Amino acid sequence: MTRTRIKICGITRPKDAIAAVNAGADAIGVVLAPSPRQVSIEAAAEIAAAVGPLVSVVGVFVDAEESFVAEATRRIGLSYLQFHGSESPERCVSAPAPVIRAMRIGTEFDVDTVEPFREHVVAILLDTYNSQVAGGTGTTFNWHAVPVLPGWVSLFLAGGLNPRNVGAGIAALRPYAVDVSSGVESAPGIKDHDAIRAFCDAVRSADEGASHDC
Repeated sequence: MTRTRIKICGITRPKDAIAAVNAGADAIGVVLAPSPRQVSIEAAAEIAAAVGPLVSVVGVFVDAEESFVAEATRRIGLSYLQFHGSESPERCVSAPAPVIRAMRIGTEFDVDTVEPFREHVVAILLDTYNSQVAGGTGTTFNWHAVPVLPGWVSLFLAGGLNPRNVGAGIAALRPYAVDVSSGVESAPGIKDHDAIRAFCDAVRSADEGASHDC
């Protein structure tokens, strides 16, 4: 059983990033789009510096100008870009860092929407659809309604995850990674360090349970 990677997103303070890494997170996310968790390039650079060179830093964008994405990537030192808007496959392949492409799920999901991004992205992130916001909904979607995805897809599971339900999400979809934001917060953008530890522990427990089932 491959270990499920962990991304703690919506980081707004260096101390929260450090807490995430100490708990076992593989990546942190900084939101550079309109959101209660939005940070400036300067603040994101401070957060990235706090975690050190062996932790991935993911910048979250929603239909941002190419020049802004390029500046943020350079100044922050982003490892990956997470595109949450209507960015095309061509936009993804020309981006200044590898792209995680977010796709939002409502009552159903057309697996054919994934195929155009083959060889253009490093992962597909599934999040809950909400007409009012591009991400960070804090609600889950029906994991069991997701069709079998192409073998090339590295799946990131997002949308309403927390320490109590992440194990069930892992059991349902066997994602490459899980992505949490509001599920480990005491307030928007303010991470609860105990909740981060509980989330990471729950992921490890789910992986151990899956390995025993093999």
